Amino acid sequence: MSKHRDIKVGIGFATGRKTFQNVLKTYIYNWKESGLAEKEGVHLNVLVAYDLKYTNTKPSDYTEIKQELLELIDKVYFIDENKMKLELAHLVKENVIKENESRFFGTGYAFQRNAILYTAIKNNIDYLIFLDDDEYPMAVTKTGPIAIWSGQHVLKTHLKHIRQTDITHGYHCGYISPIPYIEFNNILTEDDFRRFIEAISNDIINWDSIRTVMNNGGVTYADTTVLTTNIVKEVEEVNHCKFISGGNLCINLTDPKKVKPFYNPPGARGEDTFLSTCLSKHKVLRVPCYTFHDGFSTYNHLLDGVLPINLKYIKADSKRIINRFYRACVGWIRYKPLLLYITQQNVYNEKIKRIRKQLEITLPKICAYFGTEDFMNIIKELDLYHQNVQKHYNEFLETQRVWKKICNYLSTNRQISVNQHNHNKKQLIQI
Repeated sequence: MSKHRDIKVGIGFATGRKTFQNVLKTYIYNWKESGLAEKEGVHLNVLVAYDLKYTNTKPSDYTEIKQELLELIDKVYFIDENKMKLELAHLVKENVIKENESRFFGTGYAFQRNAILYTAIKNNIDYLIFLDDDEYPMAVTKTGPIAIWSGQHVLKTHLKHIRQTDITHGYHCGYISPIPYIEFNNILTEDDFRRFIEAISNDIINWDSIRTVMNNGGVTYADTTVLTTNIVKEVEEVNHCKFISGGNLCINLTDPKKVKPFYNPPGARGEDTFLSTCLSKHKVLRVPCYTFHDGFSTYNHLLDGVLPINLKYIKADSKRIINRFYRACVGWIRYKPLLLYITQQNVYNEKIKRIRKQLEITLPKICAYFGTEDFMNIIKELDLYHQNVQKHYNEFLETQRVWKKICNYLSTNRQISVNQHNHNKKQLIQI
């Protein structure tokens, strides 16, 4: 009988919603249905970094997992802010980092994702799959009058390809964009909205992609070619970025020294985009598995087996939808200056001036269309984050420097553990 090296797989959630439990259940059963639960030597671990303030939740909303699910899991790691403070204090005590360096571990979503990465590496997890709490292992297409649904082996697909690369990144369908369907008129023309999107967007959220999605009522449908051909593509570098997303993402942790941290400016998002700027020397593969992104939290019943034959238009006809779009715009503009500074520093000032001019022209029309002056805050946010761009850039670099020290420490401990178990003499399990 041949000997095998056990593989430790982790699925990580940075969450703050009660619906997390239902999503977790779905992925654990997805793991079982794919046959991996019965695979000898393959162990599933769950890592949950939760934020109690996001939707006013309590720890039990995350920690009380049903026994029937726990039987399919090797270990569960629950991570909150207090636990990470203790870990950082331990790193300071061990002279891994200095006390004033612990603040560079991250803030917001970057803090949660780095906490998951740290916990996974510390506990010798080999491959970590990040999943969002509003994305489900299914794909939706529409080549005729009705929507067609298919299940997706998300975990199995990532594991099939991750061992020979650094990062695998899947596809998304559903309500990926927070931009609602807009009926243009004399208050807000298509050209006005195009200029606004160009001002706040990055190389992924751009007008061409948004226009296509809007023509489908705000829905992104899965590409049938991806679903049927199983083509794997290497992600090309564009403007110094190998673009990934924070979910449906797998990171190879077998060499901790190659793992890069997440970062976002305080109060901003974009932690996945800033990671994208650190991957020039990494091999990143786009793998053929979709997740359905329930961006407006309107299709929770999908996880109960209710599959609609038509997906509704998300129209800007409610305060909740408009406010979500507004918050997304603020999040984008807050990280736009730093992204430009990292990727296009030689033309940074010219770009900022152009963006500001576009916003001055379009924001009054955006406010009139949506019936709120809140959108005027976007230009204030641009100015504030532009003024602090050098500070945020230094934090971005310091985060990588401190993270490198932490990973060197974890790598040494990991190697000791590997040697103790004599793993180097064992064969890989075929998945």
